[in-house]
Amino acid sequence: MFYTIKQNFEKIADSNKASQMEKYMRGRFKFYGIQTLDRRLAEKEILRLAKQEKSIRWDELDQIWDDDHREMQYFVCDFLLKFKNKLTYEDLAHVKKYVTSKQWWDTIDSLMKVYGQVGLTDHRVDQLMLKWSQDPDFWLRRVAIEHQLLRKDKMKVALLEQILLNNLNDNEFFVNKAIGWALRDYSKTNPAWVKNFIEENQADLNPLSIKEGSKYL
Repeated sequence: MFYTIKQNFEKIADSNKASQMEKYMRGRFKFYGIQTLDRRLAEKEILRLAKQEKSIRWDELDQIWDDDHREMQYFVCDFLLKFKNKLTYEDLAHVKKYVTSKQWWDTIDSLMKVYGQVGLTDHRVDQLMLKWSQDPDFWLRRVAIEHQLLRKDKMKVALLEQILLNNLNDNEFFVNKAIGWALRDYSKTNPAWVKNFIEENQADLNPLSIKEGSKYL
């Protein structure tokens, strides 16, 4: 799988777009210069064949993830999202490697969906997210804050509240942005709860979180 996806990406690499993408990502990562639609077309057959496998080949995913090109990490994220309904709590130990390495918002905001999906059926994820919500690594805290996005009526409100409370008075932009997004998303389902949360914690919420969270109120 590693060599196939690498060859597919190399065939459609665009050095001009790569330079633009690297600049947009502040020079943190090397790119092939492949836009999302083209990347997904290059992945399609590989993902189709992978779906026929009885189990996930974590060693191959690790090899792909360790490649220098950012599109390779995007492939791992796309792979996991494609099969997120089949993942178990035990699989999350493998996924954590991807959450805690080569960290930036793009992969973090994809991988958090995996934890959210598993958490719908396995309550052990709740305790893991509570633990991560107080971790020194702010990217783990971002996963915890965001992992219930789009749940609507399936939102575990007490869990959301405690995770948010654990991250008040934080100066990290990516944490405060995540808090705002979590509040804004849930406000579409329960605006009264979000309004009350913001009012009760206004002194401790970052202005960015309040601005984002109040967008639809």
